[in-house]
Amino acid sequence: MSASLNKVMLIGRLGSDVKTHQFEDGNSIANFSLATSKYYKNKETGDKVEDTEWHKIVAKNRLAEICSKYLNKGDAIYVEGKLHTRSWDDNGTKKYSTEIVAKKIEFLSSKNNQESNDWEISKDDLPF
Repeated sequence: MSASLNKVMLIGRLGSDVKTHQFEDGNSIANFSLATSKYYKNKETGDKVEDTEWHKIVAKNRLAEICSKYLNKGDAIYVEGKLHTRSWDDNGTKKYSTEIVAKKIEFLSSKNNQESNDWEISKDDLPF
C-alpha cells in the first residue's frame, strides 16, 4: 500500500469577512479568503517587494459557527486542513476551484486571544 498525505498549514490574514450558510439539516459552512505574504528585496532597485497568495478557506459545522462569531477581515489566524478541488459545469464549461477545508484554526490577533483560541473539529463535525 502506498502512503499519501494531504495537509496544509497556513498563517495569514483574512481578506474578507466570514460568509456563513446554515442548511436545513442543521449543518453550516463558512467561507473566507486568507492572504499569505512573503517579502523580499528587489535586486535591481533595492525596494522591498510583497508577494501575496490568496487562499479559499472552508470551515464546516461547529468550526464554521466559531469562525462566523469571532473572525473579521484583517484578523491573523493559523489554519490547518486539507486541499480539496471541486468542479462544476458553467454553461458547458467545466470550472474548478481548489479550497482548503479547515480542520483546526487558531486565532492569532490580540483581540481574539482573550478567549480560548484553538478550535478543532470533532468526529461529529465530519460529513463522512
